[in-house]
Amino acid sequence: MPKPAGKRKLSTVWIGLRGIPDIMGGVESHAEHICPRLAALGCEVTVVCRSTYSTAHNNKHWRGVNLVTLWAPRSKNLEAITHTVLAVFYAIFKRPDILHIQAVGPALLTPLARLFGLKVVVTNHGPDYVREKWGRFASLILKKGEAFGMRYANCAIAISRTIQTAVEREYGCTPSLIPNGVDLPEMPTSTSHLATFGLEPARYILIVSRIVPEKRHEDLIEAFGIAKLPGWKLAIVGCADHPGLHSDKVARAANTNPNVVMTGFQTGEALRQLYAHAGLFVLPSSHEGLPIALLEALSYGLSVLSSDIPPHLELRLSAERYFPVHDVGELANAMIRLTARPLSLEERTSIRKWVLQRYNWDKVAQLTLEAYIQAMI
Repeated sequence: MPKPAGKRKLSTVWIGLRGIPDIMGGVESHAEHICPRLAALGCEVTVVCRSTYSTAHNNKHWRGVNLVTLWAPRSKNLEAITHTVLAVFYAIFKRPDILHIQAVGPALLTPLARLFGLKVVVTNHGPDYVREKWGRFASLILKKGEAFGMRYANCAIAISRTIQTAVEREYGCTPSLIPNGVDLPEMPTSTSHLATFGLEPARYILIVSRIVPEKRHEDLIEAFGIAKLPGWKLAIVGCADHPGLHSDKVARAANTNPNVVMTGFQTGEALRQLYAHAGLFVLPSSHEGLPIALLEALSYGLSVLSSDIPPHLELRLSAERYFPVHDVGELANAMIRLTARPLSLEERTSIRKWVLQRYNWDKVAQLTLEAYIQAMI
């Protein structure tokens, strides 16, 4: 395994994310797992956080990672790009060995960073331009960001084979495949946090995600109502980036069924208990990169059910673990089938070992460091 050469540490600045730690989002979770590991491998890691989310105002260091907070407007359309511009100029001033840009929107600034002599690595977390929340103009800008990031970065990374194949087809270049990962969590025995939400162990369906249109919460709520599972509840864990029309619609839909529980954003022991004691984890998304929440559910040995979109199919679960995206009736039928057959302790242990062998954060960090060294050549 190559290590940063010489006495000076290899330095990297991460931009394009909301911040870390304990900030909702797949990219944020990705960074929260990788950055401390890169620091442990000998890198000097700085994460540039957004003032609208960051907990870093009074905490400049976390698990060996430097945290820097820059201003960002609280605006769905302007927040990411404005903050990325400021973060690029911060990196131009600091001159890290590697500027690591997260996601295709912020990758729009790749040519600017290269113009000022920075070595740039871009991680493609998926085609954000197809997300339902974006209008036509925003989607065009995001698409252009993907093109700039994949074509002009010193090294491009894709978090799934689906993304890698799409980039090869669209841009004629092959990004490095470095997927998301999991840790093998300790299984909590306490259920104290479940009681707070009125949940019983093994008697609730769980979804953990942001409240955004592509996660299809309304499909799940409707299907749960159709399934009529006696004694079961549906726990929706997460919140919206920017409260508004869609999150209000999901809340209204949830309020029509007394067995639907919206817990809000959860971290730490509460989240661990919610995962560990769920009877079924469901992810009905119409768009994903490689969902960390689904991998984490598998790391707890949960019975899982997901839509049949390519990033989910890439996990190669058994056929009963998939349903046609948008098909509420089939989602309800699948939930009935899977809740009727709980997994044994042996099956759960096997699932945990399987996912850790395939998706491992330690290996992800090592591959990321190799990508940095390659980008510097």
